[in-house]
Amino acid sequence: MSENIIEKNKKIFSLLSDYINFTPDAICREMVEDTAEYCHVSREEAFRILISGILDVYSDKVLMNGWIRKMFRLLLAENYEQDPYLQTVSLSHISSGRWELTNESYKPYELFVFNDPVREFDGKLIPMVGYFQREYSFPCVKQGGREWMLITPNEIETMKRPIAKAFGDVVTYGLGLGYFPFMVSAKESVESVTVIEKDESIIRLFEKHLLWQFPFKEKIRIICADAFEYAARDYSHDFVFADIWHDPSDGVVAYKRLKALEKEGVEYAYWIEDTLKLYM
Repeated sequence: MSENIIEKNKKIFSLLSDYINFTPDAICREMVEDTAEYCHVSREEAFRILISGILDVYSDKVLMNGWIRKMFRLLLAENYEQDPYLQTVSLSHISSGRWELTNESYKPYELFVFNDPVREFDGKLIPMVGYFQREYSFPCVKQGGREWMLITPNEIETMKRPIAKAFGDVVTYGLGLGYFPFMVSAKESVESVTVIEKDESIIRLFEKHLLWQFPFKEKIRIICADAFEYAARDYSHDFVFADIWHDPSDGVVAYKRLKALEKEGVEYAYWIEDTLKLYM
């Protein structure tokens, strides 16, 4: 990989991180429509023009052609709203202690990461970021005011591979809104799902307000325990999935700890594993 590509990767991730963390909704519908009309381009191209200007990369043809034109995706809200979990589970605003179950939303053209980055053959890392043209609502669980788990396109897309791989006696570390247990419990190839969650408060909220809505709830059992302590024990599960981190900032250390506790004869999967490896 050339030094130029390494520097471009760092630059685009830094710029994108600042934008999403501090001003993800800086571009609104009116700006996109006005730009599309003035420049005689599609709304998708108008958005790309606007974001390139805000990131100050429009004059950098290498970044524009190698990264910018590949990384921004217009997503269709209805494609995600048809997700089985979202079609089945309803959630109203509920709070208990430091935990809160609620609904949040993305504004039209608000930017968010929707999948792991794509690594190209020459070393380019292309962030997968998207936006909707209309408001998009999603369920959310917060702890102390901080969003902990969201059923967003990112959650749906990054869970697809682990869900597809799960079989037999499954254990998952981390409860959240129960998206993974919901999805895998519906599979004929999955016999049981054991959820390891260390916080009793979120377990009580989940069992009272969400679990009863799961069609295959009889397959699911929840154990209040620490994931690392449980992983260190001798057990006989077929498939293990871990999702106990918020993002790479707290995920890399936890991922390494759990990897060191893997056992022979068990298949493992980790949430956003491809992204975590980029930070190691």
